[in-house]
Amino acid sequence: MIEIRPQEGIVGEIKVPGDKSISHRAALLGSLSREGIEVENFSPGEDCASTLSCLRTMGCEVNKDAVSGKVSVKAPDGLKEPNDVLDAGNSGTTARLILGLISGIPNIFAVITGDESLKRRPMGRVAKPLVAMGAKIDGREFGEKLPLAVRGRKLTGGVHTLQVASAQVKTAILFAGLRAQGATTVIEPTLTRDHTEIMLEHLGTPIFRKGLKVTVYPVSSLKGASWTIPGDFSAAAFWIVAAAITEKSELQIKKVNVNPTRTGLLRVLQRMGLDYNIEDEILSGGERMATITVRSSYLKGTKVMPEEIPSMIDELPVLAVAATQAEGTTEIRGAGELRVKESDRIHAMTEGLKRMGAQIEELQDGWIIKGKTKLSGARLKSFGDHRIAMALAVAGLAADDSVILEGESCVHISYPSFFEDLKALTTKSQPKERVSS
Repeated sequence: MIEIRPQEGIVGEIKVPGDKSISHRAALLGSLSREGIEVENFSPGEDCASTLSCLRTMGCEVNKDAVSGKVSVKAPDGLKEPNDVLDAGNSGTTARLILGLISGIPNIFAVITGDESLKRRPMGRVAKPLVAMGAKIDGREFGEKLPLAVRGRKLTGGVHTLQVASAQVKTAILFAGLRAQGATTVIEPTLTRDHTEIMLEHLGTPIFRKGLKVTVYPVSSLKGASWTIPGDFSAAAFWIVAAAITEKSELQIKKVNVNPTRTGLLRVLQRMGLDYNIEDEILSGGERMATITVRSSYLKGTKVMPEEIPSMIDELPVLAVAATQAEGTTEIRGAGELRVKESDRIHAMTEGLKRMGAQIEELQDGWIIKGKTKLSGARLKSFGDHRIAMALAVAGLAADDSVILEGESCVHISYPSFFEDLKALTTKSQPKERVSS
């Protein structure tokens, strides 16, 4: 367990870990390249380590420098049939994207599993379109849950209209399409994060994009490349909200990803009154990277619509924290996907914030939160979910007394140094005066 003390004046600068979504995709696409892909600032989290481990098991040459964060992946002789189970750990991205990756490689047999949390998460949404392309996949609950067994086959491209907006499902189908016969098209109900499309374009791979439609064509091997991965916006989101809801704060977040399909949180916070600016924007690997400066802000409640959710799905727990410190009512709808993440994030945040005295109503697909609320110190649990742990830690910065958080080690999934970074930033700031009763 760890103690989070109230703070004000979070001032300085920080650099967050490399983007987790981009790191996964760079490594997996490296496995389709004889020349290899080399990236700097690869995510240090356990999720991306699971992806690298699975690729090693399939015969890829994987090199990682723990100090610099540089990672290279290549498969000069192509992917090989693994001689052991592919363990995705807690990473849904690893399991779903590898399923798409190997479905179209003939004669490869693999079994994909994960930890107890991942075994509860839905996989049928990926398996079904791949089976429609000709893949042979089976598993628990008729292919809905891990472990899944897949035998690679020659696949046929086609048009896939997604019922659920999911970048993971889209990417799994596109990965399979790179080895299929004919073009493969995915049509989304709402635009989701487009890191896969950007990376394929950067690698010179034939790809066509128009609106909600993306089409890929088969290739024998991808070109090699090297670039630096931007900082993870989902990690930056915790510091954005932390600076916004604490007094006398001004924080710079350096070299962070500002891809518009990822920065929905910024757009929502902007209409809530966030005081921020973006500068020093450059491109790296086709992705936009910049410095975000955030200052203490007077926030007002807002309504978040379902069509906004895909661009901020991972940031919703910390948005709920911001909403407790905003004047008026904030309503967040269309976020039912949070029920099937590493935890039931809707329930987890409701329980945690209620314990701190927040006025929060749990809906089936989101929350209604009334503010501004004076949060109280409390004993909280992370539910074993990294984003819940970090969101509640941010809430603790704005409380009137210490928060004791249990199960904080789960942050290693995506942001191993989160609490070290929190300590470094709050050591420079001033403890908030406790309110006497």
